[in-house]
Amino acid sequence: MIKGIIFDFDGLIVDTETHQYLVLQEIFSEHGSELPMKRWQQEIGTQTGFSPFKHLEEKLERKLEHQILQEQFEEKYHSILAEEKARAGVEGYLKSAKEMGLKIGLATSSTYQWVSTHLKNLNIFDYFECIQTSDDVEKVKPDPTLYLQTANCLGLAVEECLVFEDSANGALAAKRAGMSCVIVPNQITHTMDFCTVEHRLESMTDMPLKDVIEHVTSSLSRR
Repeated sequence: MIKGIIFDFDGLIVDTETHQYLVLQEIFSEHGSELPMKRWQQEIGTQTGFSPFKHLEEKLERKLEHQILQEQFEEKYHSILAEEKARAGVEGYLKSAKEMGLKIGLATSSTYQWVSTHLKNLNIFDYFECIQTSDDVEKVKPDPTLYLQTANCLGLAVEECLVFEDSANGALAAKRAGMSCVIVPNQITHTMDFCTVEHRLESMTDMPLKDVIEHVTSSLSRR
């Protein structure tokens, strides 16, 4: 029986990932190069230490001023995010979860400061009973620790949790934790190769949360 839902943040609640890629692509283009989507997808939902500007430097075979590029990126990226809203259906799912008496958690490979700032700006911070971030673990997704710790924080067994994810690394972390997972990919992640999950939505507006949980529960009972 599903007793709680756990959200990812970047790309799922707010589509930070698409904007991040497009701004980087703009900078690469200004230097006569490009950042392949497939290469960037490897970085989504995890932390590998990959530096896009070092990658650009290697492609151009010449030195670049990383600090200047980083400042250009941050100025453009943060100005866009300042106007960004939650993805369609997110707040509806949060409200439905509260009405259904479900516990609500968040597990992200990003930092607490990053996530909490955006959640507060969106006025949805108070929905979350537990937030686990990269600050709380040694290894981020696709390692399952973030999800395991979130379940423990919520006082739930892994089989009582339903995860919502947008990335392949995130979905893999959820499944490695032994949890059910529904993916809601965004513009950047929809072509990723995902592991086997319980359901896929193009948007949270496609199906009410109650119906999603019934679908997942029914799928599990048939196994």
